[in-house]
Amino acid sequence: MENKLKEAWSNMLGKLDAWLNDIVGAIPNFILAIVVFTVVLYISKYIDKLVSKILIRSKLQASMRHLISKLVSAVIVLFGLFLVLGILNLGTVLKTALAGAGVVGLAIGLALQGALANFYSGVVLSYVHFVKFGDWVESNGYEGEIVDIDLRSVTLKQVDNNLVYLPNKMVVEAPIKNYSTTSQSRVILNCGVHYDSDLKFVKDLVITTIYNEFEAVTSKQDVLFMYKEFADSSINFETRFWIESTSALEVAKAKSEAIIAIKAVFDANDINIPFPIRTLDFPDGFLNASPQEQSSEPNT
Repeated sequence: MENKLKEAWSNMLGKLDAWLNDIVGAIPNFILAIVVFTVVLYISKYIDKLVSKILIRSKLQASMRHLISKLVSAVIVLFGLFLVLGILNLGTVLKTALAGAGVVGLAIGLALQGALANFYSGVVLSYVHFVKFGDWVESNGYEGEIVDIDLRSVTLKQVDNNLVYLPNKMVVEAPIKNYSTTSQSRVILNCGVHYDSDLKFVKDLVITTIYNEFEAVTSKQDVLFMYKEFADSSINFETRFWIESTSALEVAKAKSEAIIAIKAVFDANDINIPFPIRTLDFPDGFLNASPQEQSSEPNT
């Protein structure tokens, strides 16, 4: 028994001695690994700034430029980590880590399908040219100015100054109406006049009023005027004209100014804008009849 204890103690001391020799022998590699990783970190930060400066000249969105620079920096750091593992003779650990990364990556991909879809859609939106900062767009039932595009959502500022965050996937898959792709917007105004009105005079008056009120209307031919229908109480018309703006707010302001101007000239020329009227036709003598007689009158 005593011999076995001595043998075990001797084996343990041999192991400790071997480990100590290995540690002492690995100190130069360990120092070299620290130096290499420190240099790699410095290079990654420099490359990050360099890529960001280069991409500023491109037409990419700010979020996409930031993403690309960070990805390049991460690749350099990952490469440095592989170098460190190789210097430390940890090739087996490296192979195990790579094998485990594949399984973990698959599990994360399945769990984060929605987030990854938004991420991919954000990358797509960063490349397209018909959606960019400052554009006034309408998508998924929301309308506003694009104030931010990141890897998760598109941020719209609405007319009431509220912010709407649309997931990138919804924006990519849904139709987008961009009011800023052209330099002008069309204002459409509907109104009606009384049946006694001189329709030719009304048409000329509205066209002249719009021409005099808005600088963007350079000629009377730019104003489109059409009578639409014989309604219950009025003859309805529609007038259209262009303004030098793509903002929905400016379109609303122009429409308001046009309503004020048209109402003023209509009042000055005794043109009536009728409101719905209901006429009640009573039988002769109905108003002078007693309540009992009124209740006995047949319905008409």
